Amino acid sequence: MRDLSITHADAAHPSPDGVTLDIGPGEVVLLLGPSGSGKSTLTLALNGLIPHAVPATMTGSVRAGGLDTADTSTPQLSTHVAMVFQDPDAQIVTGTVYDEVAFGPENLLLPLAEIEERTASALHRVGLWDRRGDNPDVLSGGGRQRLAIACALAMGSPLIVLDEPTANLDPQGIDDVYAALADVVATGDRAILLVEHNLDAAMGFVTRAVVLDHDGRVAFDGPASEVLRDNVDELLDMGVWLPSATLAALRLRAAGETLDPLPLTAEELRLSLSARRDPAPPHDRDAEAGPDAASSAAVRATVLRASDAGSIITARGLSVRKGRREILHDIDLDIATGSLTAIVGANGAGKTTLIQALAGVVPPPRRRVDVAGVDPGTASPRELSGRIGFVFQNPEHQFIAATVFDELAHGLRLRRTPDDEVRERVGAMLSRFGLEHKQDAHPFLLSGGEKRRLSVGTALITGPRVLALDEPTFGQDRARAAKLLDLLDGLRADGTTVVIVTHDLQLVAEHASHTVILADGRVHAAAPTADLFRDRDAFTSAGLRLPALQRMLAELA
Repeated sequence: MRDLSITHADAAHPSPDGVTLDIGPGEVVLLLGPSGSGKSTLTLALNGLIPHAVPATMTGSVRAGGLDTADTSTPQLSTHVAMVFQDPDAQIVTGTVYDEVAFGPENLLLPLAEIEERTASALHRVGLWDRRGDNPDVLSGGGRQRLAIACALAMGSPLIVLDEPTANLDPQGIDDVYAALADVVATGDRAILLVEHNLDAAMGFVTRAVVLDHDGRVAFDGPASEVLRDNVDELLDMGVWLPSATLAALRLRAAGETLDPLPLTAEELRLSLSARRDPAPPHDRDAEAGPDAASSAAVRATVLRASDAGSIITARGLSVRKGRREILHDIDLDIATGSLTAIVGANGAGKTTLIQALAGVVPPPRRRVDVAGVDPGTASPRELSGRIGFVFQNPEHQFIAATVFDELAHGLRLRRTPDDEVRERVGAMLSRFGLEHKQDAHPFLLSGGEKRRLSVGTALITGPRVLALDEPTFGQDRARAAKLLDLLDGLRADGTTVVIVTHDLQLVAEHASHTVILADGRVHAAAPTADLFRDRDAFTSAGLRLPALQRMLAELA
């Protein structure tokens, strides 16, 4: 890239802006930056979707495999740059998992034997070989993410670009994907550009980090460990994601303890703590159990209050089918009023199907679910939306208006809210989510993080008693994710019940009052979060791994 600047339609300023960057064979480049800095936009310029397909103005130049992307068609560039989008549904086109992976190599007119070998190898690498005959539509969100990665691997392109590739994956799936990608670059003739916010697994994989600032300019570029350690305060100010071990070390630093060098992985933190003579601060009993124990103590107190208030959502004998497959089997579940309940499980466990059934997005069988006195199986959309607001895993799936302002105003207008009140409430929501400057933009032209914030705003603006969110922090930078979680905590304090589906067990440990673990479409465990995290087997027996930081603290204890 040479002096690359991209300005989207309706945008006032370019983002990225003036980026000059080289990526060589064998490199694994981690691209970091706050939401809206242009990370995803930059990736689209590598395979020619910008300027050929996405409405945007591009200045400067990009060359991939010796080809100028502005003068080369996207199909031609695909032999040099393989792409995994932030939303895997944006690139799935065929009727079976096998055909989807074979589609790219077939279009390269490769010999049949090579197509079959590439397809089988890629599917084995991401753990989908046994699902090769399935329609991609019946895969979970994480399954479709794995499928998109398999398609990129099968292309054999010298550069693989991945935009949040592990956002929909459980912890074991994340480790599996990075192991497969590590094999790909081990030969030294291929490179990877990675946009990622889950740095715990990525830190053992990446070789270099490039950081874009709020204006889309390159702020830092160098070896990943040096960039993160030497610029940690600036990265915190930007709101860039950091490894959880680093954040834990910074909490210790704020309490007067210094760990040098600053740990970037749970193993580095473990070694630093093990070397200390007295790793447990003597004045705080909760602190002896680890950085999250104090928040767990607060959770224990709120759990009692939430439990005393009864249940706002109940499910009895809930079974849900997709096509010929039964996804959920005889679910009995209670969601406590005033709780923040997290639904977790391995990929394919049925998490998204469950939260969609509870919210009526996929109408459940009649008389199986009750949400604040309403049956989602029979209620009208207007009646149900007054009880529960829903935020999709992929924000684009719920956008219907031509501007951000109208998107937020839609639900209010359906309720015949006076125009003055609509303007006031929409203005407040725009300000709350930092979208004031985007109010006239089309929702589909927002960044991934901005789309997520807008989707949450549309669910909140009508003031429902329950807010259900599928992967709420997907696509958010650290600062925006923290603000969103603070908002959810505040809504809960004001009486709103919050239900989330997430793969982020660190988020669960720090914010959820209750946790439901699904396994194979059944409730495997359901209890106050603090109680579940004392029992590691509750997670491992459901195919889940606790976050590296939690595992490390347990081993130290």
